[in-house]
Amino acid sequence: MAAPGGRRPLRILASGDAEGRLGALFGRVEAAQRKSGAFDLLLCVGNFFGSAQDTEWEDYQTGRKKAPIQTYILGANNEETVHRFPDISGCELAENITYLGRKGVFSGASGLQIAYLSGVESLQEPAPAHCFSSKDVADLKTSLLSTPKFKGVDILLTSCWPRGVEKFGNSPGDVDTKKCGSGLVSVLAGSLKPRYHFSGLQKIYYERLPYRNHAVLQESAQHVSRFIALASVGNADKRKYLYAFSILPMSSMDSSELVKQPQDVTENPFRGPGGWVHGAQQLPGAEEEPMHQFFFDLSSKPKGKKRHSEGQARQQTQAKRPPCKPPLPTAACWFCLASPEVEKHLVVSIGTHCYLALAKGGLSPEHVLVLPIGHCSSMVELASEAVEEVEQYKSALKKFFRSKGKRYVAFERNYRSQHLQLQVVPVPQDCCTTDDIKEAFIIHAEEQRMELLEIPEHSALKQIVQPRTPYFYVELDTGEKLFHRIERHFPLQFGREVLASEAILGMPDRADWRSCQMGREEEGVAAQAFRQAFAPFDIAQED
Repeated sequence: MAAPGGRRPLRILASGDAEGRLGALFGRVEAAQRKSGAFDLLLCVGNFFGSAQDTEWEDYQTGRKKAPIQTYILGANNEETVHRFPDISGCELAENITYLGRKGVFSGASGLQIAYLSGVESLQEPAPAHCFSSKDVADLKTSLLSTPKFKGVDILLTSCWPRGVEKFGNSPGDVDTKKCGSGLVSVLAGSLKPRYHFSGLQKIYYERLPYRNHAVLQESAQHVSRFIALASVGNADKRKYLYAFSILPMSSMDSSELVKQPQDVTENPFRGPGGWVHGAQQLPGAEEEPMHQFFFDLSSKPKGKKRHSEGQARQQTQAKRPPCKPPLPTAACWFCLASPEVEKHLVVSIGTHCYLALAKGGLSPEHVLVLPIGHCSSMVELASEAVEEVEQYKSALKKFFRSKGKRYVAFERNYRSQHLQLQVVPVPQDCCTTDDIKEAFIIHAEEQRMELLEIPEHSALKQIVQPRTPYFYVELDTGEKLFHRIERHFPLQFGREVLASEAILGMPDRADWRSCQMGREEEGVAAQAFRQAFAPFDIAQED
């Protein structure tokens, strides 16, 4: 049946713990698509990787095999698999397989909104890499509740079950949520009002009766929520681990259609006579930095009046406050210089507002990053004094590379990255001309069906793109700049792939940084060598 207004509902698959059995998972997905037609997304909760060596994963990581559908997964639930997730803010792990990140909101071009929280509950602050804390939940909750006219999210993904979810509903059998459930996830589910909430880890299939999100006769009717726990992929008991459903984003639904109540709806398990349970109002940080949660938005174009009015509401809210601090990271940031996560042995120069570091897994020993010392996600959001220092570092690097007979190429990808990273790569002058480099970027973009636009001379990025808009730009040693506004998917290694291609550096095997990593000792030696060579040009060492 056609959706109101002619909008096509999205067809989605959700999976429980894959635990490394990717052949079985994707085989079932392919069978489902042969039988019922194509699906738009596969969402995976629980443990995507097994604790032991995943022999199947190598085939997907190397490209010998490809996931048959765009797949989004949650992060580690144990220490053994933390290393599988190199970027805590989310990243592409293999073609068609994307790690969403520690926590956040995925907003598709269709308007579908998916909130996600990786890991298991921890009382520690900050939480270990495979866990979440009350602060994580407070940040995610507050970021959404501060959105004007917030009604709820379409989908919530958590590996942990919410504690007490069975209250007023059907029994989950042997699963005791008082022992294995998370009170913080209960708070999140009660606050975000997901239409569908998926969890894993407990190795059973359990579909709770739908529950309402309003008090009857006391509040206006709201949509219902459905909690579904999924079993492990390929389990011997043949419990259901793949769930198919169709959903029209609530942002495009008629209100009367959205709030329809099914006959078997129950009371809300997370709400009692006195309001929300599990200490929802006592979460630390719930009132702090209300707009600092990052949103991963696949569509940068405004979607009609709704997106426009939200932007206006944010501006009005911010106008009533003192000047905002830069957005805070959603979790421990690998690039904030004060962070314990930063790899300080790679740092080669420290200025007043920015610093220079060797790229991990660089294309060459002189591939460096220019980064702000404090947290900032893009050049567009960088303070003017920091922008000035970035320009000084760029100028110094140009002179340094020219002294070595090399050209300067810099690029930034403001997409699926938490902290601004301006990548600067030297290209030997006898290798190719600046025009060759420019042409290579344009050709590769066309092959990816992307448009690279030339930015007018002396125009700043801030004049072209709004803050928090995903984009990619590249700057050549002549000062020419090419720009692409990211609207949907974007190849995360695009800049490296172009420069590593046969047309430029002739090292396509080094396009992926993960295949270029050195040991910590080797990295330290390389950083020391760069420091010594760069010293005469280093702005941080000027008198």
